[in-house]
Amino acid sequence: MRYRTLAAWCRRRLGGRMRKIPLDAGFSCPNRDGTLSFGGCVFCNQAGSGTGLLHKGFDPRAQWDRLAAKFVNDPDEPHPWAYLQSFSNTHGPVEKLAAVLAQVAALPGVRGLCLGTRPDCLDPEKLDLLAAAPLPVRLELGLQSANDRTLARINRGHDAACFARAVTGAAARGLDVCAHVIAGLPGETLEDFLATMDFLAALPVWGVKFHNLFVARGSLLERSWRAGEYQPMERAAYVAWMARAIPRLRADMVVERINADPAPGELLAPDWASDKSGVIRDIRQALKDLDTWQGRDRDAPDAMPQW
Repeated sequence: MRYRTLAAWCRRRLGGRMRKIPLDAGFSCPNRDGTLSFGGCVFCNQAGSGTGLLHKGFDPRAQWDRLAAKFVNDPDEPHPWAYLQSFSNTHGPVEKLAAVLAQVAALPGVRGLCLGTRPDCLDPEKLDLLAAAPLPVRLELGLQSANDRTLARINRGHDAACFARAVTGAAARGLDVCAHVIAGLPGETLEDFLATMDFLAALPVWGVKFHNLFVARGSLLERSWRAGEYQPMERAAYVAWMARAIPRLRADMVVERINADPAPGELLAPDWASDKSGVIRDIRQALKDLDTWQGRDRDAPDAMPQW
């Protein structure tokens, strides 16, 4: 393997696979509730990458019982971690975050928490609370691009410096941070994407999730796409970008995801974004063809690490 996968990290650190159970705790987003805007980032739709189970009458405990029971009760199954995935799960008063953390910690059989949020929804008080949680917490923190012009173009609502402050504060408290980045954002070039890799590698970032930009039903990007103002990148281009980007990462970083995973019924374009396993094979083959690996352009130039 030419990059450090989450599975490799789990084998070494947990002794087995991690299974993330998505939970909806009812948080919103400053780009949705009017704190910053109502439209959201251009790539996001009203689902906010969530299950929607809370609005169907399932509180977090009921969601856990519904989705995690078979993994909790089977000793041969992976480690079940709660995953607060929908929207920005530190947005709002600290008291709400404290109550949700207490709920998650009380879930039967839970081994840890992955929490998705935005860098501008973290302050020292919330970081202290997360660091003191009674179970391991890993932050999934949206960056998308280190180019401030791109961030403004996609209606992100924060700059790259905000992300750097949040990562530094989290790492100082012993919290792992997995950064989310997107290839193919409007107006971005390969050089912009590689600069984002250099930005991440210079920060105390634990891992990264890569996403190819796709047009999600109900997103602002859908309007641009239907108007002919945005054209998704080709599959070959995404593979080529990834083969250039991965070697720019530090060798110790975890590549938790290497391409996007659209929800059922969500994908409008490009069609190739639905072939997740095929794209992964293409990227691995491209790395092999180039005889390159994670860290080769950074801190492991001479030999491929044994993850």
